[in-house]
Amino acid sequence: MSGKLYIVGTPIGNLADMTFRAVETLKAVDFIAAEDTRVTKKLLLHFDIKKPLVSYHEHNRKYVGDGIAERILGGESCAVVTDAGMPCISDPGEDLVKLCAERGIPIEVVPGPSAAVSALAISGLDASKFAFEGFLSTAPSSRRQTLERVANEEHTVIFYEAPHKLVSTLNDLYKYFGERKISICREMTKLHEEVIRTTLSSAVNLYDDETNKPRGEFVLVIEGRKEPPKAELSLSEAVLKAEELINGGARAAEACREIAKISGFSKSKLYSALLAKKG
Repeated sequence: MSGKLYIVGTPIGNLADMTFRAVETLKAVDFIAAEDTRVTKKLLLHFDIKKPLVSYHEHNRKYVGDGIAERILGGESCAVVTDAGMPCISDPGEDLVKLCAERGIPIEVVPGPSAAVSALAISGLDASKFAFEGFLSTAPSSRRQTLERVANEEHTVIFYEAPHKLVSTLNDLYKYFGERKISICREMTKLHEEVIRTTLSSAVNLYDDETNKPRGEFVLVIEGRKEPPKAELSLSEAVLKAEELINGGARAAEACREIAKISGFSKSKLYSALLAKKG
């Protein structure tokens, strides 16, 4: 196993989900790069694995990563693990993999559980197309830009969220997404696993008092935007509605674009009909 980086997935809660291959890989490598060595030590102890650990996390990755890569280039093998689930998914392991790939280091993945995919599977929502957004930024401008962008996506959207930020995030989701179905997945695979399938309007009221504070780690799975039903309008009726918007202050192009969404007529057809009527 010399000179290779192994991306090793670990359980997201239930230690019984650890794969045989993952255990054998961790036993065989020369050292392990761990997000939190205290968490990984417990995992290794459970499976009777005795290997040196290197602390590799968000705050030291820029200077520790080079050292790890140099050791691998020198002939050692390394497994990178995160606290739970797959490394690189909302995790600094992503940077180590990029660094090793740039240096021509062989990389092998040992797949394991993923909270995002597990929550999607149990959500009851459309799983054919989805986008994983990770944790929302706490910076107001970045947060707003992300929510405005994904609010218009028609596929299922997945977020991670910490308990102390959950209430504000649910309120923001309702503000930008409007009424949608949502599955609130808590403590996946753990003793107190819970899945609440509800709507955003109901979700904002779930944790509104001291007796029901959010606890544990959350995965939020939200259905995509649904296309509004096309209204049964004639071309002349659609033009009249466009004129109403124009009289309200909208530009002609904007008015035609909005009415195109509900009429079934293209923006260009409406615009041409509007010009013909004026002419």
